[in-house]
Amino acid sequence: MLGVSESYLSKIMSKLRQDGIVRAVPGVNGGYELARPPEQITFLEVIQVIEGRQRLFECSNMDSPQHRLLAEENAAGPAQDEPGECLVKKVMDGAEEHLHQYLREHTIQSVLDAASHKSSLGANKK
Repeated sequence: MLGVSESYLSKIMSKLRQDGIVRAVPGVNGGYELARPPEQITFLEVIQVIEGRQRLFECSNMDSPQHRLLAEENAAGPAQDEPGECLVKKVMDGAEEHLHQYLREHTIQSVLDAASHKSSLGANKK
């Protein structure tokens, strides 16, 4: 149904449990449930638990000919913040911060509310 293997899903649920996002429910009809109210669980938390907390962008080609050429052109203009700084780092860091803020603003509850609203609209059309 989800298009992922049971093994992979088990690993994800284990990570979410270890970070206190879900808790295991024992018993015949057991499984997992949210460990906190859905309005307290942000998408940023969930994604960082599953994907890790590493940076989305790392400047890895500062020694490339293109980067050196751009650095030389910039040297003639306004001063760089730091010598040897990755030229797109500020832009990418800013984009990452906007993404993190957006994901912080959206909770599990916001998705449940949107699904409920969509469902009620569909029921009204009948």
